[in-house]
This record gives sequence, structure tokens and C-alpha cells, in this order.
Amino acid sequence: MKKIIYNISILTFALLSLASCKKWLTMESDSKFDSESTFQTVDRSEMAVLGMYSFTFNREIYYQFGMGTDECISTEGETNSKNRFANYVYSPDITPTDTYTAMYKAIEYANVCIKRLSAMTGANDAEQKKINMLLGESYAIRAMSFFNVVRFFGDVPYPTIPVQDAGTFTSSRVSRDTIYDGCVADLQKAIELLPWKSEGMVPTPERFTKNAAYGILARVALYAAGYSLRWDLNTYSAGSVKLAQRSDAARIRELYQIASDACNAIIQKGENGLLNSYETVFRDLVNGRYNKESMLEYGQYGTNVNGSAIGYTNGMAAHTNSRYGKAEPLMAAMPTLLFDFEDGDLRRDVSIATYGITASNKRQLNPYGSNRIGKFRVTWKKEHGTAINKRDINWPWLRYSDVLLMYAEAQNELNNAPTAAAKNAYEQVRIRAYGGDASKIGNTPATYQEFRDAIIKERKLELAFEGWRRTDLVRWGIQFEALTKAKQNLIDMANKAGNYANIDRYRAYKLDSASSWEDPVVGIPFMGFKTKPTSADSAAAKAAGYTTILEMHSNVAPHGGQALVANQPWVVAIFRGLEKNKVELLPLNTTTIDNNPGLAGQQHPKY
Repeated sequence: MKKIIYNISILTFALLSLASCKKWLTMESDSKFDSESTFQTVDRSEMAVLGMYSFTFNREIYYQFGMGTDECISTEGETNSKNRFANYVYSPDITPTDTYTAMYKAIEYANVCIKRLSAMTGANDAEQKKINMLLGESYAIRAMSFFNVVRFFGDVPYPTIPVQDAGTFTSSRVSRDTIYDGCVADLQKAIELLPWKSEGMVPTPERFTKNAAYGILARVALYAAGYSLRWDLNTYSAGSVKLAQRSDAARIRELYQIASDACNAIIQKGENGLLNSYETVFRDLVNGRYNKESMLEYGQYGTNVNGSAIGYTNGMAAHTNSRYGKAEPLMAAMPTLLFDFEDGDLRRDVSIATYGITASNKRQLNPYGSNRIGKFRVTWKKEHGTAINKRDINWPWLRYSDVLLMYAEAQNELNNAPTAAAKNAYEQVRIRAYGGDASKIGNTPATYQEFRDAIIKERKLELAFEGWRRTDLVRWGIQFEALTKAKQNLIDMANKAGNYANIDRYRAYKLDSASSWEDPVVGIPFMGFKTKPTSADSAAAKAAGYTTILEMHSNVAPHGGQALVANQPWVVAIFRGLEKNKVELLPLNTTTIDNNPGLAGQQHPKY
């Protein structure tokens, strides 16, 4: 915190790199003005608020913090810090710092904007409405930034006034319950101040509207009501560490009600909704097209700020010499995820890239251990983008399907069983997954625990690789159990045992060429074999047009192949540092503590 500089000109530097807003906002070239002059006009105030957005996202959020789940794993070497982090081998010297630092920058600037905007009065109703909107954005950004620190680090410093007013650069940990309650209050203020999407004051989902603020409020409330790793803030005793909800049962219920009401407000307003096609959601996303399902995105067009590399680090593999240019993802799909989707679920081949692009533009099928992330694939783009590691792909912070699932979850918690409304919300997501065919979704669970389990699974399938799974598992209090089971499932799959005893051992497919941008292919058709194909099998496959046969547990892949065999080092080492009542929260980086004397002696007690 002591390194924060109180100077709004820094905001303008961030503003100049804020890509997507540049599409509709003309900015001044002179960026050297202090906070006093900045908040003399509404237009300059808006520049300051826009500048805050650049600190609210970075690659670390989806990369380091997105791996180590039952959906996403790291393919890097065991000594690599990212691999260690993805497998819960934590230590203060390798704890990522980008998110922590960036979020506190956003918080400081939000504190400045809240103070200054609160003192402004518009010359007319229209100007006052604009000031209110900017103030609402400031409250919402502050809340979301605190939330992104607390969900990974727990109790952290909680500054709510500018550093200059505080008169100190030191700050100590504050109970995450206090911070979460403050975030809830901030978002409730934001909702009062922000316009609905339909009012037209905000032309893209890259800025907060009332719709988005309601959705983030629901998310924060669910986390605030859920489980978290806690310890005695007076003693920092290792013996006091436990995974628990807050002690106030009445407040927990109130938080579930807040989440339910926030989601219901969005649903009843009717401005957002599911697209008919899950595939279209992500084809739109990679090409910068906005739709009614996307409620909040982090803008990337033109500058790809903070080294985000969306589609490069977390996409499908594409060879350097291919028409699409190099994509080198080091994030992989957990092999078992392929079989978590039921037959006919159209989300599977959208979410998981089951093939990669070769140097000669061939679509080469991946073996089980080498599948990558399909939602941000470069082949779906209409053009190359700014650079191979700057593909101009926005980050999806909030989608309407998430709102439906949060509503279903909150209703189940409030009523100790799924209500009719909860079932309806859940089923809307499920029916869309099967192309609108309600006959394929099966029976919706009717008991509390079965419905809760269904929500937990559905969030994995619907929101795969969108950055929520690691901390969702923690807030449900099941991270250790879920990942222990996931590791056993992986071993079973490698051994062709248990639920995976009858999966394809080989697949025959056609090695076709990808001939254009906006490639229409989602998944490669194949013919599966439970044993090694005989001559007759190969002939039948060839007659059907499938000319190439792949052993599905091999390491033969277009990029980064790893064999799915139980004694392979990567399988043995998966989740190797997992330890209940320890790894649910991160230790603070040593440098973070050194830079803030107020944190001295306040490290995570288990480190």
C-alpha cells in the first residue's frame, strides 16, 4: 500500500490504454492534471472512472487462479511456480502478486472518485444523472476489487478513504466478514445510482449498469454466506485455523436473501436472457459482439491491457506457421471433464478444444491428456487480432446463465429445498445446453442436498474455464473432497477403470484442413473403438471417411502432448500439495508483507 501514489494523472495513463472504451469515447491528449482539476467537470470525472477499469483484471486471475480444479490443470513442469501453484504447493515466495496489487490500485482510485464525485452537483438533471452513474460505477468497482482480493487471501487490509486522507501507508488485516458486508453495502449503493442497460447511458457491457451490479451483488452475497478458511485474528494461532461459515446464522440467511432478490430483480426486469445457442455466446465474445446474455465484460480491443493474453494462454493450440498464428496454451482441460458432460450436451465441444491446428492448418485430434480450452479459440475469430498474444478477446465477468444458477442456489438455501422458481432457473440453463430439447435434461432433483449437488456440477459445466471454480469449491466447503475425488477419477481414467472402463481407447477421424477465419467447426467427428482396431475396423473407418487413427491415452498431440498413464509424473503429481484447512486461502507474498509494516506478523498461520 505504501507504494500507491496519489495522483490522478496515473488514471489517465491507464485510461489511454483502455482499449474498448476508445471505440466510443474521444479522449484528450493532455493527461497531466491532478484530482482537483479532474473533478471540476463531468467529462473529466468520467475519464477518471474509466481509468479504474484497467486495474480490475489481469492474466493472473484466470491463469494462476484458474488452474488447479476439477476442470482445469497446468501443463508446465513441476518446478515451475505456476505448476506448483496449480497443484497447491504454496509458499510465500511464489504467491502471485499482480491481482493483489492491481485490486488495491483500483480500490485507491475508487476511494478518490467516491470522495470527489460525492461532492459534485450537476448543473441540470441530465448532468446529475451522469454524476450518479459515475459514482455508482466507483462503488461497484471498489466492491468487486475487494471481492477479488478476499476470495483468494481472506482477511486483508480494508481502506475505504484515500491514502492522503488516511495519513498512513500501513494497514492491517480486517475480518473478511466486515469486508464482504462492506462490499454488499457498496453494491447496494451502486444499484441505487446506476442506470439500467435499457436506459442507453452505457453502450457496452464493458461498464457497470444496474443489471451488472445486481449480478455481482448476488455473487458477493453467496461468497459472504459461504465457507472460508478462518483463524483468530488476535493470536494467529495455527490451531485456530478452520474452514467455516460466519457465526451469525441470521446474517447468513439474510445474505442468501440478498442474493436471491438481486438475481430476481434481473430476471423480472427482462433485459437480459439466454441466447438460443451456447456456441454463439463465445463466438460473439471472441469477435467483440455484444448480446443480451453478456452482462459484464473486461474490455480488451486494441491494447489487451495487463498482458491478459486471452486465447493464447487459455485457448486451443495452434502452430506458429498456421494461418491463425501461434497459440500456446499452458492451461489444459482436466481429462475427466470430457466425460462429466452427458451425451448430447452441446457445451462439451464448445468448452473443450478436442483438437489443435497444425503447421499445415490441419485439425488434429487431441488425445485425452492434451485437450485445451475451447471457449476462447483463435479459429473462431474473424481476424488475427493485435498480436498472437493479444487477440482482443474480452473477459466474461458475468453472464445471465450465472444469474440463473445463483438464483437457483440461493432459493435452495433459503427454503431447504428447491422451489419451483429455482427449478425453472436451473432447467433454463440445462435446456439450452441440449439445444432447446427439454426431453433430454432428465429429472430435476427435489431434495436440498441433491439439488445443491446438481448446482455444483452445473456450474462446472456451464461456467467451465471462466475463473470461478477454484473459489466456488472453497465457498461450498468442499475443495479438498472434490479435488481428492477428481484425482482418483483421473487415475481411474488413466487405468481405464471404474467409470472409465468402457471409454474409447482409440478414435478414427478425418484430418481435415481449417481453411478460413471464423472456422465453423466445433468438435471433430470420429469413430470410437474400445479395443485396438482390427483390420476390419480400420477398413470400416476408412469407408466412413475416417482416415487417421489416434490412441486416446497417448501423447500424440499437435502441441504439448502428455500421455494419460497412471505412472506418468504429471498424473502422480496432480494436486500434490492439497491439504484441508490450509490451502483454501493463499499466503501473502513476502514482499507484500515487507511493503506494509501493518501486516507484520500477520501471515497465514499455516505458512
